[in-house]
Amino acid sequence: MGETLLAGAAGPVGMPAGVQRLTMGLCFLAAAIEGFDLQSAGVAAPRLAPAFQLDPTQMSLVFSAAIAGLIVGALVGGRVSDLKGRKVALMLSLGVFGLFSCLTALAWDYPSLLAARFLTGLGLGGAFPNLIAIASESTERGKAGAVAIIYAGMPLGGALAAVMALRGGHGDWQTVFWMGGIAPLALLPILAVALPAFRVAPAADTPRRGIVQALFAPGRRVDTGALWLGSFFALLVLYLLLNWLPVLLLSRGLPRTLVLGVQIVFNMGGACGSGIAGQLMDRVDRRLAVIIIFLALALALAGLAGAEANFLMAVAAVAGAAVLAAQAMIYGLAPSYYPAEVRGLGVGAVVAAGRLGSVAGPLLAGQLIASGSSSADVLMGIIPVAVLSGIATFVLVARRHA
Repeated sequence: MGETLLAGAAGPVGMPAGVQRLTMGLCFLAAAIEGFDLQSAGVAAPRLAPAFQLDPTQMSLVFSAAIAGLIVGALVGGRVSDLKGRKVALMLSLGVFGLFSCLTALAWDYPSLLAARFLTGLGLGGAFPNLIAIASESTERGKAGAVAIIYAGMPLGGALAAVMALRGGHGDWQTVFWMGGIAPLALLPILAVALPAFRVAPAADTPRRGIVQALFAPGRRVDTGALWLGSFFALLVLYLLLNWLPVLLLSRGLPRTLVLGVQIVFNMGGACGSGIAGQLMDRVDRRLAVIIIFLALALALAGLAGAEANFLMAVAAVAGAAVLAAQAMIYGLAPSYYPAEVRGLGVGAVVAAGRLGSVAGPLLAGQLIASGSSSADVLMGIIPVAVLSGIATFVLVARRHA
C-alpha cells in the first residue's frame, strides 16, 4: 500500500483491483467528511447567529467566507496536485481544513469567525479537485461514474450533520465544527499508509504549460468556458439551498423538526442523485441525460416554492437528487477535457469557477430576504439560474457528439 502510481491520459498505470477499491473507499470517506464540514455552518446557523448577534447579511458573509476560501484553495490545490502528486495535495488540504474547522469552534468574535471559516475553505477547496482527479484516474472505464460515486459522499456527510442537529448534537453550536475538524485529521495517517501517490507522468515531448495555455489551449476554450458556466450556475443554486433552505422553510412557520427532516432527505436525495447521474452518463446519450436532470431540477424548485407540508419531504428529496446530479455530471465530465499533466489545474479551475456561484448564492438569498422577498420568491427566482447551467452543460456534451 501507499505505492507510487503514475497517472496517464488513458487512466491509471499498474493499479491492482484491490488498491482501486481501497482508493475509491478512502476518497468516498474524505468526500463525506468534506460534505459534513460544508454543511456545518448551515446546520449551526440557528444557534450560531444568536450567539454572535448576526443579522441575515452578516450570516451570509459567514457562509460565503468559507466558499471564498474554497475558490483560492481549489486553484492552489489543483496546481500542487499536478506538480507534487494527488496524495500530497489531498493530505495537505485535509490537514488545513481540519485544523481551521477546530479553530472555528474557538472563535471569540465575528472577525475571528470569518477568518476561521475562510481558512477552513482553503483546505476544503484544495481537497475536492484532488478527489475528482483520483477518482477519474483510478479506473480505466466508467470514469464519470467513478467521480459521481465519490461526489455522493458529500451529501451523505451533509445528511450526517443534519441528523446530528435533529438529535440536538449542535446545541452549543461548536460541536459540529469540532467533529468536522477532528475527522479529517484522524483520516490523515490512514491516507499516508494506504493511498497511492498518484504522481503525474507527462509525455516526454509535452512542455510544461502556463495556466492560461493549459486551460484555453486551441480546441479547449469553449469546453473550459462551458464547464465554468455550468458549474457556476449549478453551485449557485446548490449552496443557496444548502445554506438557506432551513431558514426559508422556518420563515413559513413550519416546525423545526420537519425542517431538519427536509434537510436530511435533501442530502440523502443528493447522494442518490449523484449515483443516478453517473449511471446516466455511462449508459445513455449524455445530451438526453442533461435534459432529464435539469428539467427535474427546475420542476423540483417550483415544487419547493409551493409544496404543502405533507409533500415537502418528497419534493425536497427530488430537489436534492436533481441539483446534486447536475453538479455530479459537470464534475464527472471535467477530468476528460484535460490531459493528465494539467488535470488537477483544469478540474481545480472548474471547482473554483463553481465556488464563485457558491459565494453568489448565499449572498443573493441574504439580500433578497433582507429586502422582504418571501421564501417562494427566492426559490422561484433561481429556476432561470438552473436553466442556464443546463444550457452550458448541454453545449459541453453536444460538442463531443458533433
